[in-house]
Amino acid sequence: MSVIQRIRDKAAWLIFGAIALAMIGFIVTDAFQGRGRGLFSGSSTTLGRVNGKKIDYMDYQKRVKLLEDQYRGQLNDYMRQRTQENVWNQMVEEILLGKVYNSLGLYITDKEINDALYGSNPPEQLRQQFTDPQTGQYDVAAADRAIKEFKKRSPQQYESFITSIIETRQRDKYLSMISNTAYVPKWMAEKTLAENSQISAFSYVRIPYTTVPDSAIKVTDDDINEFVKKHEEEYKQEKSRSIAYVAFSAAPSAADSAAVRDKLNSLADEFKSTDDIKSFLLRTSSQIPFYEGYISKARIQVPFKDSILKVPVGGLYGPYLDQGNYVMAKIVAAKQLPDTVKVRHILIGTEQQDPQSGQRYRVREDSTAKRIADSIQLAIRNGANFDSLVVKYSDDPGSKEKGGVYDSIPSGQMVPAFNDFIFGNPVGTKGVILTDFGYHYIEILSQKGSAPAYKIAYLALPIVTSPLTDNTASGLASQFAAENRSAKQFDETLTKRPELQKLIVSDIHPGDYNVGDLGPGRDLVKWLYEADKGDVSDQPFSIGDKYIVAEVTEINDEGVMSAQKARPMVESFVRNHKKAKQIIEKLGTPNNLDAVASANKQPIQRADSLSFMSPFIPNVGQELSVIGASFNKQWQGKVTPPVEGTTGVFVLKPESISAKPNPNATLESTRLTMEQQLKGVGFRALDAIKRAATIKDYREKF
Repeated sequence: MSVIQRIRDKAAWLIFGAIALAMIGFIVTDAFQGRGRGLFSGSSTTLGRVNGKKIDYMDYQKRVKLLEDQYRGQLNDYMRQRTQENVWNQMVEEILLGKVYNSLGLYITDKEINDALYGSNPPEQLRQQFTDPQTGQYDVAAADRAIKEFKKRSPQQYESFITSIIETRQRDKYLSMISNTAYVPKWMAEKTLAENSQISAFSYVRIPYTTVPDSAIKVTDDDINEFVKKHEEEYKQEKSRSIAYVAFSAAPSAADSAAVRDKLNSLADEFKSTDDIKSFLLRTSSQIPFYEGYISKARIQVPFKDSILKVPVGGLYGPYLDQGNYVMAKIVAAKQLPDTVKVRHILIGTEQQDPQSGQRYRVREDSTAKRIADSIQLAIRNGANFDSLVVKYSDDPGSKEKGGVYDSIPSGQMVPAFNDFIFGNPVGTKGVILTDFGYHYIEILSQKGSAPAYKIAYLALPIVTSPLTDNTASGLASQFAAENRSAKQFDETLTKRPELQKLIVSDIHPGDYNVGDLGPGRDLVKWLYEADKGDVSDQPFSIGDKYIVAEVTEINDEGVMSAQKARPMVESFVRNHKKAKQIIEKLGTPNNLDAVASANKQPIQRADSLSFMSPFIPNVGQELSVIGASFNKQWQGKVTPPVEGTTGVFVLKPESISAKPNPNATLESTRLTMEQQLKGVGFRALDAIKRAATIKDYREKF
């Protein structure tokens, strides 16, 4: 890890900690980057309402942007979409839980905040950063200094962090309060213990549903709707829409790829001969910056590594493909270097990098820093204590709390000037060097091993879509959109043109950032929620390396699923229910298992030692109704009426109900187990609060 990264990481934990504390799994994105135009419908900035209380779009955007600046470039498309959803959920929860906390008097005092930061159970990010690896003890003093520095430099971020601490503690209090209300009386534990010990034995005949052909049973939309109505809670749906689409590829063509390769080859002679490699790579817009230090062979991780390292110093290898680039490698220099180095240093900083914006800012003039570093060198030479000077002067939090020591550093980990000094000089060397972050007084403490190391430059040009390829794809998509203005025309054209494939994306929600697996497509989502079923987009949407022409195929309002939506999930249940009615009607009122078996050509089977709490029949599966019937005392020794099961219709003859106590299950252990299960209800409390709330979501308008 470079010095820059070590300096940056000490501050980055604060914001990361705020996210982790506020919401488990909260992932930051740049979802709204560059989307400042056309966001509002009229002049409204209302993103939603929770029990009538407004969620403001500008506040929402500010939160996302605040975190976006910290983690720009580290997120994929999935994370971007999750961020929008998580920020929304967080704001909804703040309103709902805030009201609950106030009504219950759940407040967090300054003393509790102090305990959260410096007590026995600090946030994980603080614990990781400020725990001494030697002693395992949390360094409260070091954490306090870092937090105070952070508060001074970034008060807004600090307030966000503390707010998250408060919200987390309030949530913990609330969940603890709910969980600790769980109580199981003795009579309930006794009843449960008795039921758990009961077992039944019975004979049965099963008439599988497969004995009735599927083609003999018609499942209508009315049948589906009737089933869904009886199970509304299981078949509720969020607002969503679906599309069919045709994609016109704008990915780089073979000609585009060849053009990049030819350009790279045309630069080869200049790349080989130049003495100013850094300027050359900047001027040619190479995708891989030049690391001017040596890197050991073991740490070089690139395609064709072995072939590259066989090239003599000054020679080139390539072009070769690497992650969407054509690359040419040049061996600039090679030498034997230690495997790892242990050093101690004091940084007198001239610049630091803001962990939120990523921008550098000056903290000290160059001449002042150089003077301090030279003075430190002279003081140490005259016998001054290094450890005292580190604590007093060093601006590198990555090593300051460890006496300025970095141990087991492999080559290529630190910034180039730092790297070359500690690997290019013998043990015991002391000196002052300049890096991008300031002046370092360095002492080389030890070196281990020896291995070849290389200084390599990479000229990497991206394989990009040419204007011709892009315009061609855009033109074809625009022509298709213009010629197919209805769903009927859309489908008829696809029938006539088999080279065009009709694809589907289902369940696109109003706040989605991605369109299925296609990638980011917020413009398409916005159009989708302004269109009607059967509409075809009048212009293509650019998503990833494709141009998309879409048709609205399905509109699902929030509530209970329609028959069309629910059919794939419930049709088999409805069909089996209708089969069961047919089989039961045919069976009538049986009074003899032999007759049932003979009439339906099914064997009489026996189930023994089946538990009421584990309704599973060997070689059949889970059959709740059947096991329940076997424990019905009114049918003991008799033939039951037909029982509609999961896999077929059953006719049973219950034979006995007995007890088989579990010696490991005592009354007290049963009661404690039941209470522990009930305590889990605390984590479902928020879901219940949300269901009882009136939540209006207008995100599709933004």
